[in-house]
Amino acid sequence: MIRLLATVFSLFCLAALHGADKPNIVFIMADDLGYGDVGCYGCEDIRTPNIDRLAAGGIRFTDFYANAAVCSPTRIAFITGRYQQRFGMDNALYYQEMGRGLPPGGTTIATALRDAGYATGLVGKWHIGYDHERQPLQQGFEYFFGLLGGNHHYFEHMDRIGVHDLWLGNETAEREGYSTDLFTEEAIRFIGDNRDRPFFLFLSHAAPHFPFQGPNDRDKEVLPKKKSWQEGDRETYVAMVERMDEGIGDVLDELKKRDLVENTIVVFTSDNGGSVHARNAPFSGKKSEIWEGGTRVPCIARWPGRIKAGTETGEIGITMDWTATFLRLAGVDALPGGEDGIDLIPVLTGDQKLPERALFWRRKHGPKRKGFEEGIAVRQGDWKLVDQKSGESFLFHLQQDPAEKENRLDEFPERVEEMRRLAKRWESEMSPETNR
Repeated sequence: MIRLLATVFSLFCLAALHGADKPNIVFIMADDLGYGDVGCYGCEDIRTPNIDRLAAGGIRFTDFYANAAVCSPTRIAFITGRYQQRFGMDNALYYQEMGRGLPPGGTTIATALRDAGYATGLVGKWHIGYDHERQPLQQGFEYFFGLLGGNHHYFEHMDRIGVHDLWLGNETAEREGYSTDLFTEEAIRFIGDNRDRPFFLFLSHAAPHFPFQGPNDRDKEVLPKKKSWQEGDRETYVAMVERMDEGIGDVLDELKKRDLVENTIVVFTSDNGGSVHARNAPFSGKKSEIWEGGTRVPCIARWPGRIKAGTETGEIGITMDWTATFLRLAGVDALPGGEDGIDLIPVLTGDQKLPERALFWRRKHGPKRKGFEEGIAVRQGDWKLVDQKSGESFLFHLQQDPAEKENRLDEFPERVEEMRRLAKRWESEMSPETNR
């Protein structure tokens, strides 16, 4: 009933938004960017004037989450609008791993928007299916330029095990240049080519994921199958983020040049928390961990005339909420399989708060991914419960203790019991066999 009422209200809000045209959608996702690595989130050593410009012209979320603490699960959640566990994706795909990822022939946000008349383009990182039938053009995107895997050499465009990984459509591509710059160029090209029809652009940056290579590091030794692939420092990380920000500025300028700003919603976020050289302050933990530092991410949305400039919200959102939001903005109902995210239009317009709900994160070992702490986390209101497979458990009040330092498990046994009940029910609904 709560979800139904929220949907009805969202449709009312959408009808009230002036302008009858379907909005263009630009969804920008960074890779492994820390919550505190953006100027408008308190970063002092990285210059991000263009991301900050988005925030000044729109809304900044303080309590926004990635669907997972690693990349592939978050990305499949966005593409499907559902918890990634429904597709057996608790962990990231390994290099050239076949047989896992998006269901072949599945319905995605891209297929739905394409069928609604949108031009659909993905520029950058995919990482939710190597098999032909799981690749972007077979999953609703009309245009794809980027990498299928989780990371590649920013100049040589080969993956961690030495396989060339740069694609144009269904064919491998040869291009000279720094990947971040190439993605910016292709994003601008896509906008220009589709300026006369509504478009959905998923600009999925590889930066600042390793290998740690700044735009001037062409001659830096970074070799597949060698330790150098993951070696780096904060200085290089800063250069990668700043170059990504420059490219985002170029994309925003292209929208202005084409007179598309007023009818384009632009969203910026990250696929998970930052890794080794990132700054996740004020939170504890990092990428791959279900502490706040691994899942809380920056998130900004701009849509002039619809979203009030310079606003901030503490409403709790998660990646897959953007799926539901974009579909509603395009006049599209939920995907046939259903949706787990909710429409953020009431927050964007400032008309209403979101209904209270519980959100869930789970880490499990996969066929090729181990070496991390397994467990489940639940956030309900200001409270967060973490149950680790090792047997340790924690309860935190996030408003009072955002760094998760004070375990209050013994003080609130009834709350712990209720949150564990919710987690058990959630897990019972996540079987991939019943959700494909």
